[in-house]
Amino acid sequence: MLKCPNCQSKDIGKIGISQYYCWSCFIELSLSKGVINTHQVEEDGTLSSLDDLFEEDERRYLL
Repeated sequence: MLKCPNCQSKDIGKIGISQYYCWSCFIELSLSKGVINTHQVEEDGTLSSLDDLFEEDERRYLL
């Protein structure tokens, strides 16, 4: 099960192909080659990367 690297919540909803949303801390997640990419949704709807806040091993998703 997918877990948010930011808040460790499992309250994740699917919003698209390989795209998810954390309902606990309100960030968007996407999966690419086994790595979770994290984004903050800005007021204008654009996404800002939060990946630099986490080590890659914290963002690794193992099936």
